[in-house]
Amino acid sequence: MKFRRIGDTAVSAVGLGAMPLSIQGRPDRKRAIATIHAALDAGVTLIDTADAYTTDADGQGHNEMLVAEALRGRSEEVLVATKGGLLHRDGGPWDRDGSPAYLKQAARESRVRLGVDAIGLYQFHRPDPTVPYEDSIGALSDLLDEGTIRMAGISNADLTQIALADRVLGGRLVSVQNQFSPVFRASRSELDYCVEHEIAFLPWSPLGGIGRGGEVFASQAAFAEVGAELGVSPQRVALAWELSLGHCVIPIPGASRPQSIADSALAADLVLSPEQLARLESETG
Repeated sequence: MKFRRIGDTAVSAVGLGAMPLSIQGRPDRKRAIATIHAALDAGVTLIDTADAYTTDADGQGHNEMLVAEALRGRSEEVLVATKGGLLHRDGGPWDRDGSPAYLKQAARESRVRLGVDAIGLYQFHRPDPTVPYEDSIGALSDLLDEGTIRMAGISNADLTQIALADRVLGGRLVSVQNQFSPVFRASRSELDYCVEHEIAFLPWSPLGGIGRGGEVFASQAAFAEVGAELGVSPQRVALAWELSLGHCVIPIPGASRPQSIADSALAADLVLSPEQLARLESETG
């Protein structure tokens, strides 16, 4: 497994998005834990979670507690990235709360659920239109200063917000987590900005979204063709293509089966030729 950097921390080039392990349609607890363990065994050292990855019946924090349970005795191997600013709602849009008071309290509660002295990477989940963005990011700055979190990032941000966040944080912004995949390339400008400014870019839903793999790669023929040429899955090809877009890109595919994350992790070592990369790049997102 090859490594990349988030701030001052080296992490595996491919991470695990743990969201599918806690939302509706999730696997049973035994398989969920086995999926996280399979990620560790495959060399994955970045796990992405959030307090909002849960169901209404479980309340905030189910995924964080699941991750903490799975990492018991192995937490030193992993950078856990979590997020705050959303409140889960089954069957509808999640409520947003980007107020500084809420974000600080949410981070402290996440720290307890994760069982750590300081959260490795804490990210503002999504802008709240009722709160000035700089106020939300100011809360992350305070959390850094007080030692509740070790590194700060943002998610679902545009170019203006990325620049503003880095300015409010005094140059301490280490990551941006936006949607990006073969079929969703609208955040390519944010990806390129992050690569240029040495900020880790973490594509979420890098394979097109939960349960959409077959649909995605049916419409993206080049990924299946290259996969057939190399004898690997089109999903592995997609992750390798994303890794080729910049040294700061670290995809975080979701997985609900050990086999899925084991296959995804192998993308870090998959070499694509210039001709193959050109074909993948020319596909319409």
